[in-house]
Amino acid sequence: MVDKVPKAIVKKPRLIRHGGIDPGTREGRGFSKGELEAVGLTFKEALRLGIPIDKRRRSVHEWNIASLREFLSKIGYKQKSKAA
Repeated sequence: MVDKVPKAIVKKPRLIRHGGIDPGTREGRGFSKGELEAVGLTFKEALRLGIPIDKRRRSVHEWNIASLREFLSKIGYKQKSKAA
């Protein structure tokens, strides 16, 4: 059975005109480059695994890194060691 690919969770924009309240989170377009690097994936590896990528995002959220690590451990993904 194939595990579902996790969805990226991002923060909604702050509402400055309403006193700068934090409106919460929503489902994002994909994971940022920093989140992929934190778990040791490149863009090509992520695309090969079917993980969505959002090239525009620069934020790195710990909950997204945790969900990516959990997903990679469930599918048994082993990172290839690069020969020097």
